[in-house]
Amino acid sequence: MGKSCEGDVLGLVSQCEKYVRRSGPEVKPSWGCCAVVKTVDVACVCKLVNKDIEQVIDMEKVVYVARSCGKTVAPGTHCGSYTVPPA
Repeated sequence: MGKSCEGDVLGLVSQCEKYVRRSGPEVKPSWGCCAVVKTVDVACVCKLVNKDIEQVIDMEKVVYVARSCGKTVAPGTHCGSYTVPPA
């Protein structure tokens, strides 16, 4: 059985929520948000994304934040119903 990444999700919500909310502009993430982003398993977290999450979180901003923090997000990765476009 693979490791659960629910803890990653909680960390992301607490540190990065304001940067990935549907409302508001695209804003460069904070150092604290990036510190969490760098430790998460993106593929695992993406498997936990559901319609409820997608109503609150803008998946394009999630990819923007991840890439701004230096995390590689491969084009074609599925995160909930969202498919990551080429960089």
